[in-house]
Amino acid sequence: MNTLGSRIRKKRTELGLTQRDLAKAIKGANHSSVSQWESDTSTPSAKNLFDLSIALNCDFAWLLNGGIESNITPVELKSYKVPLISYVQAGMWTESCELRDSTGFEYIMTSLELSDKAFALQIKGDSMEPEFKESDVVIIDPAVKPTPGEFVVAMNGESEATFKKYRELGYDEHERMQFELIPLNPDYTIMNSLKQQIRIIGTMVEHRIFRRKRS
Repeated sequence: MNTLGSRIRKKRTELGLTQRDLAKAIKGANHSSVSQWESDTSTPSAKNLFDLSIALNCDFAWLLNGGIESNITPVELKSYKVPLISYVQAGMWTESCELRDSTGFEYIMTSLELSDKAFALQIKGDSMEPEFKESDVVIIDPAVKPTPGEFVVAMNGESEATFKKYRELGYDEHERMQFELIPLNPDYTIMNSLKQQIRIIGTMVEHRIFRRKRS
């Protein structure tokens, strides 16, 4: 019987993954979740299906609907993992090889091929609402230079990093680009590099919105 569960199981076994291995690649999933999906007693959410297609190196449409399997190969569709770190760790991330090389992180899977310094950060607080809500996840790459209007993680001398919108102000007399970091929530203060020391850590390359409960 060609069901969604059988297709998940087929690709998992072809890749030599256990159900626990696969669960680690899917945000919010565990061994029990994968077991229920494969037995068709539970259906993955749309977001989980997307992550499954990446982790299993398969075509999303085929995974969802079956039919003729696409000829997508691991070379054409790859999955990468980036560590999910804290705001405190983000402040030290680009300067600490020891921290980046450590183990024990939870990982986020992505189809983007990023630098080895890329990381994920879970949004906290409401300073970037309405576009970014608490518990959303953003993927940051320190190798990507921000352009006006993009979103960045930065340090302002505090112990924790901050996530804000980047706006350029122009070059100063030393030919250094000055900028503002803008919260989308107007109740919060704009940060200005002319008035305080700010160090850009990296630029957002992906925004993950997870299922939210209705209030």
